[in-house]
Amino acid sequence: MKAIVLQQFGKPLEVKEMEKPQPKAHEVLVKIKASGLNPLDLKIKEGKASHAEVTLPMILGIDMAGIVEEIGKDVKNFKVGDEVFGMVGGVGNNPGTLAEYIAADADLLALKPKNITFKEAAATPLIFITAWEGLVSKMNIKKDETVLIHAGNGGVGHVALQIALAKGAKVFTTVKSENIEAVQQYPVEIIPSDELSVEKYVQNFTNGAGFDAILDTVGLLDDSFKAVKQYSGHVASILGWGTHSIAPLSFRNATYSGVFTLYPLLSGENRKHYGEILKEAANLFEEGKLKIAVDDKSYSLEQTNEAFADIENRISKGKTIIEIK
Repeated sequence: MKAIVLQQFGKPLEVKEMEKPQPKAHEVLVKIKASGLNPLDLKIKEGKASHAEVTLPMILGIDMAGIVEEIGKDVKNFKVGDEVFGMVGGVGNNPGTLAEYIAADADLLALKPKNITFKEAAATPLIFITAWEGLVSKMNIKKDETVLIHAGNGGVGHVALQIALAKGAKVFTTVKSENIEAVQQYPVEIIPSDELSVEKYVQNFTNGAGFDAILDTVGLLDDSFKAVKQYSGHVASILGWGTHSIAPLSFRNATYSGVFTLYPLLSGENRKHYGEILKEAANLFEEGKLKIAVDDKSYSLEQTNEAFADIENRISKGKTIIEIK
């Protein structure tokens, strides 16, 4: 098969001919139709993501959608010909999705919704799983709760808005003024973060009470700790790095959870949960409650370096997808 391989951090990716993988007992062989790129892939390529634990040479690519061609002897929930999607590789010692085929752990997969394309499906797994882990697995948001999502215009952010809305929450999002247009399509309260202080928007939008749940997608932990509701409030962050004072959180008797989406891929633990989350994504797609922002431009495997350059230069509008014939 043809695959895109990173031989050296910070260098261009190379097209290689490699042996097609054979599925193990708990795996399925998938003919990849589309591979979704994430900013994390760019960080891995540049050697700036040590937490991804990548050892070179490596086939990059975390997300994919494709068609099952072969199943391992222990796989019961998929059959040859099924259209599937999942977050299946590209970190640790798991070969990635920038290839014509992948042997993927069946627990990480779900059936692709019939009403979306392979491109849309390949754009979904990492960002949806990350948003769901924060909002549902960690904070268990409920109908009518006030939910604040930082940077609702981003990849994880725009998915989180839709999940929270589907759960019946009262949804708020902080965005910079220049990005307001990107979130105006959603029935949410928009908070221009470059115009209002935390204290001001907590007062204006919650009468000073704070928000029931806050999902931090961009590293605004200090703001989140100040904006969460007393006693019952909960903050979850996908970027809980650095050094922070937890005093504001403690004074509110509130709680915090971190989200590390790569852990099941790196450890092998709790993978079935990710397949189950993607079933939730499929349900939302089929109900018309979820739409992923996907860049209009498509790239072939041979154009992968160009795709990475467009992500780095912020040319892409929505998720960047590699289509594989």
